[in-house]
Amino acid sequence: MTTVKERELIQQQFKERMDMDELLNCMRCGFCLPTCPTYIESGYKESHSPRGRIAMMKAVVDGIIEPDEDFERSLDLCLGCRACEPVCPSGVKYGHLLEEARDIINQNKKFSAPAKAIRGSVFQGLFPHPERMRRTVGLLGFYQRSGLQSVARKVGFLGLLPESLTTMEKVLPQVPTMKEMKNRPNHLPAIGPKVHKVAFFSGCLMDTMFLKTNDATMKLLQLAGCEVVIPPEQVCCGALHGHAGEKAAAQDLAKKNIQAFEDLGVDFIITNAGGCGAFLIDYDHLLKDDPNWHERAKNFVAKIKDISEVLVAVDFHKKVKLTLPPQVITYQDSCHLRNVMKTASAPRVLLQAISGIQYHEMKDADRCCGSAGIYNIVESESSMIMLDYKMTQAKATHATTIVTANPGCLLQMKLGIEREGLSEVMRGVHIVDLLMEAVQE
Repeated sequence: MTTVKERELIQQQFKERMDMDELLNCMRCGFCLPTCPTYIESGYKESHSPRGRIAMMKAVVDGIIEPDEDFERSLDLCLGCRACEPVCPSGVKYGHLLEEARDIINQNKKFSAPAKAIRGSVFQGLFPHPERMRRTVGLLGFYQRSGLQSVARKVGFLGLLPESLTTMEKVLPQVPTMKEMKNRPNHLPAIGPKVHKVAFFSGCLMDTMFLKTNDATMKLLQLAGCEVVIPPEQVCCGALHGHAGEKAAAQDLAKKNIQAFEDLGVDFIITNAGGCGAFLIDYDHLLKDDPNWHERAKNFVAKIKDISEVLVAVDFHKKVKLTLPPQVITYQDSCHLRNVMKTASAPRVLLQAISGIQYHEMKDADRCCGSAGIYNIVESESSMIMLDYKMTQAKATHATTIVTANPGCLLQMKLGIEREGLSEVMRGVHIVDLLMEAVQE
């Protein structure tokens, strides 16, 4: 609960920092309402829509309302999926407004001692440090391989956790060994005629927990004729920080990444995680007020591409034979890949190029699955409602394989499959892993 003094500080910061032009761009037309998962899930409460949240932000700036607990709660419940942006006739950058508002609130209120300790451990102590990330994920690998996982399940220890976390534990990927996580390449040659020199943004969780997906990504790039550079100085993209009101930390990470990639002489900087890519492509906005970095950020942003876009651009799906055993495949969009990076058709082109499969489009494939970073942990009830809807649509396709393009979405869909008791007949898979399967057939 914020104090009177904290609310006064927050209100003053809203007046000084919020982009009034962007707030005024919202015409209150309501085109965003049908696209907003929290508006729909709340029973059509205006305060849980993009239009309503923008109106409240402006009301705080104008001094009409206080930034009280109800206002903060409305912002907390937002998934940040940014589905409202593509349909907005005025082009309102709602995601930028949301992140600025969250940063103002979080930097001007006092957290409880436990919350402060957790935020410090996660945002300052863990994600900015690749070696610590490897060690932390390595502990999970030890838990999986040592027998502790089997013991924890047998004695019922996991029953002490919330149901969603218990189920999530079942769907986590098998973590690689510490040796595998440390033994990472810095450069890979193109296979066949070279068509591009690219750099690969390996990420933090992607290069630890989802290391095999990163390996598949780099192999596909090589097969597509790309020389691949993987700068070891790169760090976490900062998305988790930016979405959680830790803007300064996100800016520090952005600067480190720009510096790591800017002198490589590459055509593109490739990502394989929609959430990371969407934050990377916003670095120019994140650093817009820093004259020493803004132009460098723009140059960095101009090279960001999702792997699916590059594979389609070089006709990978036409040059390489892709074949899989008979199965029905559907695709769940990564919100940020679709809404921010504007990549929707390329993954579908690649999937439909695979021989032996049937592709069935899912209804509302572009609606958020409820993962949204750590939303499925901190707002589990709302997240599971969204996931239940998503699984209803997935089952209607009769798919045996649900494909995603983001690690959070992948875990969420695996969670949905487990919750529905379909793990024997349905699987969730990242698109690059599926393409690698198709190449190896």
